[in-house]
Amino acid sequence: MAVGNRKKIGQILISSGDITTDQLKTALGMAKGAGKRIGEMLVEAGMCEEDAVAKALAKQFSMRYIDLSDQEVVDRIDIASLPKDLVRKHMILPLGKENGKVQVIIHDPRNIELIDMVQFRLSAKVEPSIASRSSIKAIIDAKLGGADGGGGSGLSRESLISASIDKSLDKSVDRSVDSSIDQAAESAPIIRLVEKIVVEAVTGRASDIHVEPMADRVRLRYRIDGVCVERDNLPKRMQNAVLARFKLMSNMNIAEKRVPQDGRIKMPVPQEDGTTQNVDFRVSACPAYHGESMVLRILRPDSVRIGLVNLGFEQDYLGIFNRIIRRPNGIFLVTGPTGSGKTTTLYSALDVLNRPDKKIITAEDPIEYAFTGINQCQVREGIGLTFSNILRAMLRQAPNIILVGEIRDKEVGEVAIQAALTGHLVFSTLHTNDAPSAMTRLTDMGIKPFLVASSIQAVLAQRLIRILDHKTKQPDDNPDPKFLRLVGITPEDRARNTIYKAVPTADNPGYKGRQGIFELMEMNAELRDLAFKCAPLNRLREAALAGGMRPLLGDGKLKILKGTTTPAEIARVAQVAGVTMGADESEEQEEAEIEASSA
Repeated sequence: MAVGNRKKIGQILISSGDITTDQLKTALGMAKGAGKRIGEMLVEAGMCEEDAVAKALAKQFSMRYIDLSDQEVVDRIDIASLPKDLVRKHMILPLGKENGKVQVIIHDPRNIELIDMVQFRLSAKVEPSIASRSSIKAIIDAKLGGADGGGGSGLSRESLISASIDKSLDKSVDRSVDSSIDQAAESAPIIRLVEKIVVEAVTGRASDIHVEPMADRVRLRYRIDGVCVERDNLPKRMQNAVLARFKLMSNMNIAEKRVPQDGRIKMPVPQEDGTTQNVDFRVSACPAYHGESMVLRILRPDSVRIGLVNLGFEQDYLGIFNRIIRRPNGIFLVTGPTGSGKTTTLYSALDVLNRPDKKIITAEDPIEYAFTGINQCQVREGIGLTFSNILRAMLRQAPNIILVGEIRDKEVGEVAIQAALTGHLVFSTLHTNDAPSAMTRLTDMGIKPFLVASSIQAVLAQRLIRILDHKTKQPDDNPDPKFLRLVGITPEDRARNTIYKAVPTADNPGYKGRQGIFELMEMNAELRDLAFKCAPLNRLREAALAGGMRPLLGDGKLKILKGTTTPAEIARVAQVAGVTMGADESEEQEEAEIEASSA
């Protein structure tokens, strides 16, 4: 079929009944914002099954679709007939010979160079067929032993010690650290262990690695989708050597164990497609009772370039957000606790605004992600390079947009407000529970109410929720009425929508990835007047709700009704805005949290 006559994949999926026209329009907008292909976006958004997209691609390119759930087909696959590096890197499977041609299963028919390269490597004609990428990967992992041996979480159940450390390792390793950290990587067992920990955490979608010394062991945990998962217990005798190796990699003082230290690691990490990617880690060591506790924050540059649509904004909030960040001046605040995605939201906004005609300067502590085209300044309190000093210097640099990592005190707040009032657009973060609280927090710092009222353009409060794995989620015919009542889901809502539940397995908690829930308060005349008069928080909140602000629980409710998450997840995360639970409900939620964290 000629390229010009090919039917578009969206049209094929509509005609087959796999998606609707509205879903296609929504996915097209999301794909454009995220720079992804439409098929990939449909699967990622949970609008369509991956196998349906693979079938549509096969139809579009007039190729044969292979169902890899058919055991007879799987038995025909002779994976040893292709070089392992080719199979792993390009996700292809050999299906034997037919009519003098090598039958190869691929997942991307647009990759013409791959077919040419396979023909060159095999010195034979190749006839490609199509299957979904995940089904191909599952076969490869089953036959070759995958890096992602733990299913949805990407974690193997196998002990790290048995996989990486020779059990005959000398028991005096903690007394002779140098002998373990100075050897070549291929021979030093501690180096191999640390490398495996790092690689496994990155490929398993972890955001943090926690190394926590206990009385008789060293607990290793990964934080995945905001929930800590215990991975392994390392022998106590390895404690000093493992911590020393992490310190050495992050340029910390190995001999200093009495005071907190911070460092950074940048190292290449193998990816699923066989390539390597340089990943940054922010490392923190803190003295504790049984030894130094160490946390490695995994910094993924792609996580702050996912596009505004993929942050989780509903359409109405997305329109308001886009309008606010394009204003010429004023302050836009993002609030929430640590780990609620504030940095990701602000960087995503800067990524949209980062154009040659705009000068953007940031003051951060620390700089987590390096952006091309943005002037980023690192706070260094020890030499007097504070937020306020950097801000004053920034104003002499004639910027259009300023990002202040956090408004921590009156001095920083006043300089940021002066910048906003003199024609700059200022982004910053604040630690408050909800959006209206930002007004009272700033005045509590000692900033004059009239400055707060006149400079703030909008406040966004947010939390991160886990989203359901669309491959395993199931309709919940009997959802817990306590959670439904808490998030405001009525019988009428249930009659019109399907509520889903997570289906955990041994290696998959039933959730995959996270999105934000938001509370966006855009300032109006009434809110400015209340802020000027130092009105109490409940008055500010009532006025914000009357002005169109949707609370966090309300935004969470929309995501439940869309099948994105569960009532229990929203109840776990969005305990704010004056919503309280009785003793029974609180106990139920605690049990739900324990189950989620242990899944």
